[in-house]
Amino acid sequence: MKILFFGDIIGEPGRKAIAKILPEWREKYAPDLVIANGENLAHGAGVTEKSLKEILDAGIDVVTSGNHIFNKKEAINLLDDKKVPLIRPANWPPIPYGTGYWIAEAGIWKVLVISLNGRLFFRECLDCPFRKASEILEQLDENFDAVVVDFHAEATSEKKAMGYHLDGKVAAVLGTHTHVQTADEKILPEGTAFISDVGMVGVADSVIGFEKNGSVEGWLTQVTMKWELAKEGPIEVCAVLVEVDNKTKLGKKIERLQELVVID
Repeated sequence: MKILFFGDIIGEPGRKAIAKILPEWREKYAPDLVIANGENLAHGAGVTEKSLKEILDAGIDVVTSGNHIFNKKEAINLLDDKKVPLIRPANWPPIPYGTGYWIAEAGIWKVLVISLNGRLFFRECLDCPFRKASEILEQLDENFDAVVVDFHAEATSEKKAMGYHLDGKVAAVLGTHTHVQTADEKILPEGTAFISDVGMVGVADSVIGFEKNGSVEGWLTQVTMKWELAKEGPIEVCAVLVEVDNKTKLGKKIERLQELVVID
């Protein structure tokens, strides 16, 4: 089985890039399931019905998220709709909105997708993602063909620790949130595919998908600046392709993908 996973999709440029490149990559890589982190879909922070529909129509099968999932109130209704493949971090404090995992049907395969959020350097007071991951795996006794975890976290150390915590228990632990693709993809000792951060789908000439001038000004002056979405120039599309061993249900190969897309 092959699973294609896109990093954080940043606003309209990211959505347009997905619509352009996904048909090409489906033909080139023949993934059985396509997952993307969508917490930045709507103008860089949050999710709306329109922005979600765009990437689902483009061919994304499951959408994970992170700390910005509730920036747009529309997300609550989307999360509550059991037909919409959008999930929030499973380790959010107990709330009645949505769930932290999704069971996807990928042809003959059944894949469990889990969304988790780190705690280090976040203002949100979240439950322990390590314990929550173990809890979900213990509670769900279905015979999954693969389990994929999106760990939306800031610190590389926290992400790597999660990889080892779940090594041999899931097919992949894929880091998101920093919007910068890391070069540490590997199969861990017990068979779990891992990368600290998949990267982003956003304007390349930017600061993690946002206007560079405003970011620089904020660092220089230490005055809070409003971050504006970067919209001009080629779009950097970052993803990973994970191959799962159909017998062991663990990672067999993980490949970093990165391509610049120009939208006419």
